[in-house]
Amino acid sequence: MKNLALCLFVAFTFQVSAQISDDKLNEIIDQLTVDEKVYLSIGTGMDIPGFSDESDAPQAVVGITQDKVPGAAGTSYTSKKLGFPAVVFADGPAGIRISPERKEEPNQTFYATAFPIGTSISSSWNVNLAKEVGAAFGREGKAYGVDFLLAPALNIHRNPLGGRNFEYYSEDPVLGGKITAGFVNGVQSEGIGATIKHFVANNSETNRMQLNTVLSQRALREIYLKGFEIAIEESNPWAVMSSYNKINGVYTSESEELLTQILRGEWKYEGFVMTDWFAGKDAVAQIKAGNDLLMPGTNEQAKSLLDAVKNGALKEEILDRNIKYILKQYFKTYSFKNYKPTGKPDLEAHKKIARKAAAEGMILLKNNTTLPIATKEKIALFGVTSFETISGGTGSGDVNKAYMVSIKEGLKNAGYTLDKGLVANYEAYIKVEKAKIPPKKIFFEKDILVEDILWSKERLKELAKTNDVAVFTLGRTSGEFQDRIIDGDFNLTVNELELIKNISAAFQAQNKKCIVVLNIGGVIETESWKQYPDAILLAWQPGQEGGNAIGDIISGKTNPSGKLTVTFPIALNDVPSTKNFPGKVLDPTAPKPTKPLAALPAKEIYEEGIYVGYRYFDTFNVKTSYPFGFGLSYTQFEYSKLDITKVEDEITILCTVKNTGKTAGKEVVQVYVKSPEGTIEKPAKELKGFAKTKLLNVGESETVKINLNVKHLGYYNTNSLSWKLDEGAYEFLIGKSSLDIKLNASITLKSKIIETTSDLLSPKVKINELSKN
Repeated sequence: MKNLALCLFVAFTFQVSAQISDDKLNEIIDQLTVDEKVYLSIGTGMDIPGFSDESDAPQAVVGITQDKVPGAAGTSYTSKKLGFPAVVFADGPAGIRISPERKEEPNQTFYATAFPIGTSISSSWNVNLAKEVGAAFGREGKAYGVDFLLAPALNIHRNPLGGRNFEYYSEDPVLGGKITAGFVNGVQSEGIGATIKHFVANNSETNRMQLNTVLSQRALREIYLKGFEIAIEESNPWAVMSSYNKINGVYTSESEELLTQILRGEWKYEGFVMTDWFAGKDAVAQIKAGNDLLMPGTNEQAKSLLDAVKNGALKEEILDRNIKYILKQYFKTYSFKNYKPTGKPDLEAHKKIARKAAAEGMILLKNNTTLPIATKEKIALFGVTSFETISGGTGSGDVNKAYMVSIKEGLKNAGYTLDKGLVANYEAYIKVEKAKIPPKKIFFEKDILVEDILWSKERLKELAKTNDVAVFTLGRTSGEFQDRIIDGDFNLTVNELELIKNISAAFQAQNKKCIVVLNIGGVIETESWKQYPDAILLAWQPGQEGGNAIGDIISGKTNPSGKLTVTFPIALNDVPSTKNFPGKVLDPTAPKPTKPLAALPAKEIYEEGIYVGYRYFDTFNVKTSYPFGFGLSYTQFEYSKLDITKVEDEITILCTVKNTGKTAGKEVVQVYVKSPEGTIEKPAKELKGFAKTKLLNVGESETVKINLNVKHLGYYNTNSLSWKLDEGAYEFLIGKSSLDIKLNASITLKSKIIETTSDLLSPKVKINELSKN
C-alpha cells in the first residue's frame, strides 16, 4: 500500500497537475480490490455490504441527492481508505439544477442562473456566445461544488413534437455540433467537466426506456452521430452520456459497436462514458461495451458485476480499462484538488450574460414596419404568458432560479406604459386559475398552463381606442417522459386563433399594430394565423432575464439577429417523421405504465433516412411556413466578393457583408454545399459552415472567413461502408437562409475515399428510406 499512498499524496496536493500519468493511474488501479473497482464503476445510489461504513456513500434518489451538493443529480464513489472524495454530477442544459437551500447553511441561498434553453442559444448561430454562456455555467458550478455538468444535449430535432427539443440545438448536426463545442469549451475552461448527451438518436420521449430506434447506417452516420463527432473533435468533453433507447435492437449503453468501435476506435475519444440515469438492462453488458460508469447505481448492478467477475463472465481487465478512463477525468476535478467551493458565484454578472444571450437568440419572423416601437407608446398586454413568462422546460432541464422577469416586467423596465386595467384583469384571473391547478407530485411533471382569456370584440375595440399597440404572448411548455401533442400544443386552440385574429383586427381598425410574441420551446403551427399580426417575435423560452431581453428587442435597444435552427412546416404532416413518431408499442393491449421511469417495449422506424428538416423540404420542394436559417433584422445587409480557395484539403471561404440599412446589426452567413450527382442520392444542399459578424454599424463592412476541410463534404456509402467524395463540381451557396441564397461559386474535386469503416450498427430489418443507399 506504500506506493498507493504515495500516488494519492501527490494527487491530492494543491500543486497537482490537471493530468495524472498513466503509470500512476495503473499503479492505483493495480492495488484496488475487485469490490473497490466495482464500486468505482457505479454511482452512489447503492450500498455494497461491508463498504458503507468505510466510504460513507449515500443513497441517491432519482434526480436528486442530499450528499455534498443538495439537489445534484448524483455523486461518485467515496472512500476514506483511498482518499477519494465524492465527485458531483448536476443537471444543467439551461442552468445548474441544485437545491437553492441547504439545511446546514440556513442563512445562505444557492440559486442558479436560468439561461435561455438550448434551442435559443443555438438560434444565435454564435459559437463565441455559446462559449461565454458555457464559461458562466463553469464558474457557477465551481462556486457551488459541482464537478460535472450533465449537459449540453445535442440530439436532433427530428420531429416538432419531441418533448425535449427545447434542450436540443437544431435539426442540423453541423450547427448543433459546433454550438455544442463552443459551450463545452466554455464550461471546461473553468475546470468543470461537460457531458455531451444523449448518445445517440434519443429523439423522442415516449417509452424512451424501452424504445428501439431503427435506422440506416447512413442516417445514423450523417445525421445523428455527426454532431457528436464534431463536438468531440472540437472540444474534447470530459464525459459522454449514453442514451436510454436501443439502436437497431441493442441498448446504446450496451453497444460495444457504438461505445468502443465508433466512439473510441474511430473518433479516438479518451474521456469516459456514463449511462443516463437507470438506463439499460444488463450491467455486465454495459461495462463490457465501454459504458464506464453506471448512474446513479443500484445494489443489483453491484451484485451483478461482482458475480460476473467471480464466475469469469467479466474480466477484471475490462473494469481496469473503464476505471482508468473515469479516474483520468476525476483527477481533473476541483473535488480531487481539495478545492473548497465559495458558494458565491457572480450571479449579477451571469444575469447580464443570460439577458444578452436571450436577446441574441430571438428571431424576428415578421415585421410589417412595426418593430421597434418607441417607449412612449402605450401597450395593451395580452396573454397569460405575458405575466407568467416561461423560462424553460421541465425535468432535468429545469433550474431553481431566484427570480423570473416576465414580459410585463420587462416592458415596464424598458420604459413602456401598460394598460393598468388590462394588467389587473389578467393578474386577478391568473391568481384564481392557478389555485385550481394541483401541485406537482414530482418535479419531472410538465407544467400546466392557465388557459387564456377570450376577450369580446367589444372589449377589444375599447382597448384599441385607449392604447397605441397590442402585444399578445403565446406560451408553450414541455419536458421529460412525454412528447408534445398535436391539438392545443403544436396547433393553436380555437380560442388562441380567435384571440390573435380579433386582437389584430381591433387594433388595425384603429390604424394601430399588433405584435405576437412566441414564448415557446419548440416548433408550432404558424401558417394559419401569421397573416393577422403586424409582427411576430420568436422569443423561445428565454431564461430568467427573458422579459428584459424581449424589452430590449421590442424597443430597438437590441437589433434581432437570431436565425431559425429548425424548420417551421406549414402542417405537421409535412414533416416526414410524423408518419412514425414517436414509435409504436409492440403490444398494443399492454396497460399503460403509471410510473415515470416505466415504459412499454416499442419500435420507431426512421423511414425518412437522411431527409430530416430542410434536407427534406428543400430537396423535395415542399413549402414551409418559415425555412431553416430564416430571421429578419431591423437593418439590411449586402453580400459581395465571394472568394473560395483550396490548398490541399483545406477550403477557405471569404465574403464581404455590409450593413446597408439604418441601424447597427449582426448578420449570420450560412454556407450550404450542393454536391455533384453520383450513384447515391443526396440532399439538394447541406449546411457545412457558418459565421456571425460583429455588430456592424451603418455602412460598415466585414470580411467573413469560414474554413472547411474536404472530408466534411463527403457522404456515407453503406454499400462500401465508407465516407466518400464524388468527383465533380461542388457548389458553395452563401445565404441568409436555406432558401435565400445571395452568392454562389463552384470548385471541382476529385473522387476520394475519405475513410473506410467497419460494418457497425446495421439495422436488422430493411428500411424503406427515401434515400437510395
